[in-house]
Amino acid sequence: MKFTAKQIADILEGEIVGDPNAEVSKLSKIEEGTTGSLTFLSNPKYNSFIYTTEASVTIVNKSFVPEKEIATTLIKVENAYKSFSKLLEFYNEVKNNKVGRENPHFIADSVTIGDNEYIGAYAYIGENVVLGNNVKIYPNTYIGDNVTIGDNTVVFSGVKLYSETVIGKNCKIHSGTVIGADGFGFAPDENGEYKAIPQIGNVIIEDNVDVGSNSTIDRATLGSTIIRKGVKLDNQIQIAHNVEIGKNTVIASQTGIAGSTKIGENCMIGGQVGIVGHITIGDNVKIQAQSGIGKSLKDNEVVQGSPAFGYSDYSKSYVLFKNLPKLASTIHKIEKELNAQKINDE
Repeated sequence: MKFTAKQIADILEGEIVGDPNAEVSKLSKIEEGTTGSLTFLSNPKYNSFIYTTEASVTIVNKSFVPEKEIATTLIKVENAYKSFSKLLEFYNEVKNNKVGRENPHFIADSVTIGDNEYIGAYAYIGENVVLGNNVKIYPNTYIGDNVTIGDNTVVFSGVKLYSETVIGKNCKIHSGTVIGADGFGFAPDENGEYKAIPQIGNVIIEDNVDVGSNSTIDRATLGSTIIRKGVKLDNQIQIAHNVEIGKNTVIASQTGIAGSTKIGENCMIGGQVGIVGHITIGDNVKIQAQSGIGKSLKDNEVVQGSPAFGYSDYSKSYVLFKNLPKLASTIHKIEKELNAQKINDE
């Protein structure tokens, strides 16, 4: 896709200084700009690069005044960083605005599909599936029976949505993710052999949720595993059966949440956190990376460690832990001195 400086300036409501017909077809850092690329300058520490960049168009703040001659065409805006971000969003929308159906694909006769859909090659869509308007299903995706997907949701290639899964509006499900597989439910019989407990619930994902690549969200044993509005999940996250995650909570990569745990709203959970099952985590909780959570947490707690405890106490304890060899040496020295004093006193 090619855009002219004028087209970009119209989108950003910016002022052009240079050639309005300069064309760009790619994005670049200002220090790596090449002919045909678009870049931006917002941090003054990169000012020197604007005089050497080969980028065809550069977005700058209105306050920027060049100190010498430049070759790149400028688009002056109120805030270069925000404008460039806006442009990235626009570019993403255009790039991902695919429509139509590629072949081969399979769509069951009972499927209901809204307007402006995109169905990629080798997609499978089972019985009684309902797809809203502007839904994008990328290639090699499996959508099981009775799945519902809301308007403007994008399901990227290689995703597997098991039967009865419900996904809301404006969601993004990234490649390799599996939603609705059986929860880890087994019970030993009299011979000590484990027998699977049927998992007959489903997964409900509300509006404006992002799920990163290669994450797994298990269906409930009974009822639903629920991901509330605005939740953002990183790559490679495991969410077990009957878990509930409150709205606008964000969770970083490689975190695992065991069955039936309830997590509140607006929480921030770092990477590689392990959370046991059947506990409750309150609202606005912050859990530092690599923590192990073995008990319920109240609203607004900030914890770290494994097992996790108060972040402030953890930081103080860690200072002591790092100095244990030195402390042990000091104690040993004091003991020697005390023993020597005791001998002298005798």
